[in-house]
Amino acid sequence: MPSNFLKTGLLLLSLTAIFMGMGAVVGGQGGLWVAFIAALGMNLLTFWKSDQLVLRMHGAQEVDASTAPDLHRMVQGLAQRAALPMPRVYIMQAAQPNAFATGRNPANSAVCASTGLLDMLTPEEVSGVVAHELAHIKNRDTLTMTIAASIGGAISMFANMLQFGLLFGGNRNGRAGTLGTIATALIAPFAAMMVQMAISRSREYQADRIGSEICGNPLWLASALVKIQNAVRGGMASPSAERIPASAHMFIINPLTGRGVDSFFSTHPKTENRVAELEKLAQEWAQSNQGGTFLPRTAPTSERGSTPIAGRSQRGPWG
Repeated sequence: MPSNFLKTGLLLLSLTAIFMGMGAVVGGQGGLWVAFIAALGMNLLTFWKSDQLVLRMHGAQEVDASTAPDLHRMVQGLAQRAALPMPRVYIMQAAQPNAFATGRNPANSAVCASTGLLDMLTPEEVSGVVAHELAHIKNRDTLTMTIAASIGGAISMFANMLQFGLLFGGNRNGRAGTLGTIATALIAPFAAMMVQMAISRSREYQADRIGSEICGNPLWLASALVKIQNAVRGGMASPSAERIPASAHMFIINPLTGRGVDSFFSTHPKTENRVAELEKLAQEWAQSNQGGTFLPRTAPTSERGSTPIAGRSQRGPWG
């Protein structure tokens, strides 16, 4: 998709400019060139290895048909329906139900689900989540999202180093002075988050729609979104996401439990709005019954008291 490659290029330029600006404030022209060289190296590394970097950030472990047969079989079936190569499958140890996809293209992609997702959601709801992530892979969103997580994380780490140095008296006599260092340390992470926010919101709605087509029922995904959001709002944290907030935009639901700044810089549309769109889509399908899309009669409700499909346990087959 040319538009996605253009967006990825603009993202790289934006984050590189932020990184170079930080270098210039701290070290003048010399710092600018050092930051430029470092940014080039990061861009190359993140393009080829960003998926592995993000998976390691969250401690994800790869599974296969022998170690997680049900999940692997589900991903395989949904990937076939989406006309995608089989992605690698990962599980991360986290009580918070959530998931993300990564990879520079469909041939080098991965889907990662948390243990909480597999324990708390029904198989139908898990399939809706996996289908949403496969939609990101199909749309080639994952390259842009993964690069944003990698470079955004580097910018935040650089800013934290500046704040730490300032706390202990460093950079006071530099060319930028204390004021410039404070501005760099505080503003740069927000600027990086704004760039990430700009690339994330509209993509979620599109991935919800395409994911519904892949799994066959918008209400499965709607119910999953409600359960995940309720868990996050209830204070169930994802330690790796809290440690690396620059990766929050990759998850199907913003995993950060903070308020204030976290909510202001939200990388996702409101879950209520996404659920409303999915319910509307389900009604449209029920009325038209066109396009060859399979919409089962029985589906989990997307109300706040979400219930599992009749005859199904609330726990997934992996718990």
